[in-house]
This record gives sequence, C-alpha cells and structure tokens, in this order.
Amino acid sequence: MIDRGWRRTTALTLMGLLLWAASPAVASAADEVKLLRERLEQMAKEMAAVQEKLVALEQKSQEKAETLDEMDDRLNKAELHTATDRISLGVELRSRADTLQYKDVQVAPTAFVNQFMGMSGSTLPQIQQALGSSQIPAPEKYDANNDIILTNKFRLNMAAKVTDQLSFTGRLAAYKVFGDSTEVKVNQGSLGDVTLDGNTSSLPHGDTIRLERAYFNYKKDWGSVPTNFSLGRRPSTDGAPLEYSNNSLEGGSPLATIINWQFDGASFNMGLEDVTGIPGAALKLCYGVGFEGDWGNTYALSSQQPDVDDVHMFGIIATLFDDDSTSAVFNYAHAWDITDGFTGLTVMPFIVSKSGDQYIFEPNTGGYISRLQPMTEIGDWDAASLLLRTNLQERFDKDIDLFIAGSWSHTNPSSTSENPYYELMGMGLLNSNGELESRDGYMIYAGAVFPMPWNARLGLEYNYGSKYWFNFSGAEDSLVGSKLAVRGQVYEAYWHQPIYRDNFFATLGVRYYDYEYTGSGNPMGEPMKISDLSSLNALNPVIDEVWDGYLSLTFRY
Repeated sequence: MIDRGWRRTTALTLMGLLLWAASPAVASAADEVKLLRERLEQMAKEMAAVQEKLVALEQKSQEKAETLDEMDDRLNKAELHTATDRISLGVELRSRADTLQYKDVQVAPTAFVNQFMGMSGSTLPQIQQALGSSQIPAPEKYDANNDIILTNKFRLNMAAKVTDQLSFTGRLAAYKVFGDSTEVKVNQGSLGDVTLDGNTSSLPHGDTIRLERAYFNYKKDWGSVPTNFSLGRRPSTDGAPLEYSNNSLEGGSPLATIINWQFDGASFNMGLEDVTGIPGAALKLCYGVGFEGDWGNTYALSSQQPDVDDVHMFGIIATLFDDDSTSAVFNYAHAWDITDGFTGLTVMPFIVSKSGDQYIFEPNTGGYISRLQPMTEIGDWDAASLLLRTNLQERFDKDIDLFIAGSWSHTNPSSTSENPYYELMGMGLLNSNGELESRDGYMIYAGAVFPMPWNARLGLEYNYGSKYWFNFSGAEDSLVGSKLAVRGQVYEAYWHQPIYRDNFFATLGVRYYDYEYTGSGNPMGEPMKISDLSSLNALNPVIDEVWDGYLSLTFRY
C-alpha cells in the first residue's frame, strides 16, 4: 500500500513538474500562432494590393494596346493617302453681283449702217469714193443698263511636291454668268468679246472647266545663286499689284500693268540676294508663245493664204529690292511680229469678206458663231513697268499699303492688215488709213489700302492711260473690260470685310470708267478721241462712261 501510494504521489509530482516546465513553451507557441496569423493577414493585404496593381497594369496595358492599334490605323491611312493621293487641293468660289450703267454709248445710225451694207460687192476705190462724196453723220448716243448680273467664279488649285527640288502647280477654272453657258459673246469691237487662248479662264465662258495654269518647277543651287526652271502654262494672270483689290496673295509673275494674259511658255529665275547683298534681289527670264501660226488655221498648209508666223514673246522681271515691307519690281517685255488678231470664237454683227477685189458685207442676222484668225503680221511691241510698294506698319505702326506704278508701251508697225474689215479702213498697229507710224504710250496706276473697323480693309485706286497706251491685259477679271488697258481714267473704291478668318469674306466696291479714246486694249487702228467720233468710227458701239457697282462673297480653302 505504501509503495502504491508513493508511486501515485511520485507520478503526480512528476506530472506537475513537467507541466510547470512546459508552460513557457505553450505560451511561446501561442504567441507564434498569433504572430503567424498577423503575418498571414498582412500578406493577404499585400496580396490584395498586388492584385489591384496587377489589375491596374492590365487595364493600362489594354489602353496602350488600343492606342497603338489606333495609331497604327492612322499611320496606315496616312500611308494609304500618301500612296494614292499625292496632290493637295484647294478651292475658291466667288459669287458676285454687278450693276452696270453705261452712259453716252455712241453707235452709227441704222440708216448709215444700211448704206454701208449696201456697198457690198464694191471695190475699195468705189467704197472710198462713195464715202467721200456722202456726208457721214454723227453717231447716235444712248444709255444702256444692266441693273444686276450675277456670276460664279470657281477655281480648283492643285499642288504636288515630289522633293524640295521638284514640284507641280496647276489650276482649273470655270467662270459663268447665272443663266448663261453659251461661252461665246456678241462682238462689239473689243478683244474681250472674243474667246481667246489668253482669256478663256478669266472672262465668263459658261460652265466648262478650263485649264488656267499647269507647270512644273525644278530648283537647283548654283553656288550661292538659287535657280528655278519652270515650263508649262504660265502663272501669268492676276499679277502685282492686283492682290490688293483681289484681297489675295500675289497671283502671277508678270506685272499686271503690262501683262495679264494666259499663255504657254517657260521661265528661269535666279535669286541674287546673297550675291548682291540686296534683300530679295532676283532676276527672272521669261518666254512665251502668243500665237501658233502653223497648226489649226486655214492657211496652215495652203500657199494661197498669207503666211502668219508664230508670235514669240520674251521678258525679264527684276526684283530690285524686297524686304517684305517695301519692294521695287521692274518688268520688261517684247513681242515679235504680233498679228492683227488671235484665233478665237465670237458672234459678229456683220461679216466682211473679199472676193477678188470686191468687198462683201453680210449681216449676221442668225447670230452664227464665227471662228476668227489672224491674217497679217503687223509689227513689234515693247512695254516696261516699274512698281513700287510699301507697308507702313513698321515705320508708323499703321497697317497701310501704298503702291504706284509707271508703265510705257511702244509699237513699231510693219504693215497694214489684210483682214478685209481692217484693210477696208487701212488699219495696222495703232494706225489707220495705211499709215505706219511708231507710237509711244504710258499709264500710271496708284492705290492705297487702309485698315478699318471690324478687321476690314478699304482700298482706293486710280489709273490713267494715254492715247497710244497698249498692253496685254485682256484676262483681267472684269465684265466691262480691263481697267488697266483704258485710254482714259478709272477710279475704284472697295471694302473687304472678313466674315470667317481669311476663308470667307465679302467685298463691296464701285468702279468708274471714263474713256477718252477709242480702242482700249485693241492694237488695231489709230485711237480716236471719243468727242470727235464720226459714224464711220462707230460701226461697233463705242463706250464713253461706265459705272460698275459690285458685291461679292468669296470662299477660299
């Protein structure tokens, strides 16, 4: 019993000692479990944060992928555009309303015209004798008004740049009167009444698209002299200083004071600024063909008709100074063997033809279209013009543009015309009655453009041409006729009002023509003072005064 009790007591004692010895270990394990649990909870939080970051990264990666796809799509479209469309296009549309008021138009009385037509079948001496023995009456005067005439002028500009050295420029144009697409006008004695190669895109001609200009440029530097060679249908219309009234950039190379005429040819330009030290100094050599005589004419392959050679023109355009605010430009041109007309289409009021030595007069009562062509080389022509322009912004802090141009023309006749109508009058190059006298003419042209409220611009212009003044400006955009060809004076005022930036603007203007001599812009016959006219000089209407008021809206992009 003692042994058994002792053993129980001893066992209990030993168990107590073991429990007492193990109690710190148990406590330590609990702490470790708690710590482990805390660590697991922290890791769970960190894993959640990592998961959120992974989701965010995946979202950003998806967005980047979509952006890259979009950029790739855009680049592919750009590459496709570059590969398939290498010409940049620009459009211009001008809708315009003009009111034309003609004062004191002079024309031969109907009785005299009938008397003249009655001499059909007579020889030149017989006609001269009949006219010399009869009293030639004074012409009748009347007014003619067109209260409103509406026009649309459309241009499609084209440009293509292959390299910095090689480029192409072109322009297609249509110009029409509302409600008219006949393309051919009744001839009233002016070159502007004939559809010519020189004016097909600049005067109303219906809804037909015309080639106004198309040429390439090739640039190459020769040491310190940059050069430019160009060939094609020339940018020879709307030259300086017409950019002020057109509210545009300078539109053509020749000065519009002597040449505003479409033609085909070539040019070679040399930049001389680095060589001379003069800002903007440059020299351009120009060549053009004014008439092709050996193709498409009735006398081209016939020895029975007069031999009319091609008309060649040469010119120089010298930029004497140009610092972007002030410029001086000189232009000289020479034409060999100009002819008594140009190949073109018109409706003649009556037709004069010749059978042997007899002159036949046929009234064109049916309004039939006639194809005109030159018959004779009548002489040479020279012209020169100096244009000075300046802007007062830098000097007086006023955005005012000023310009003045002085021009000179010289004609050297070689023969009278063999065209039956002109031959009847003994007409040649600014000569009549068989005379062959050289003539000198001049023209002055000045203008100013002022800043106005609402970002508008007000322009005032004046030009005067002398009795024998003659230039090639038949492509000037005017329903009346080229103001820069007038033998007399012209006043003009216009207001350019922007509506949306430079892309859309309105122009309100008025122009007054005061003719002093006949035949403005026409090389045929000696100009006559309008106050001294006889009916023989007024078989076609002669204009004395014209008021042209106009309002236009122009879109450019």
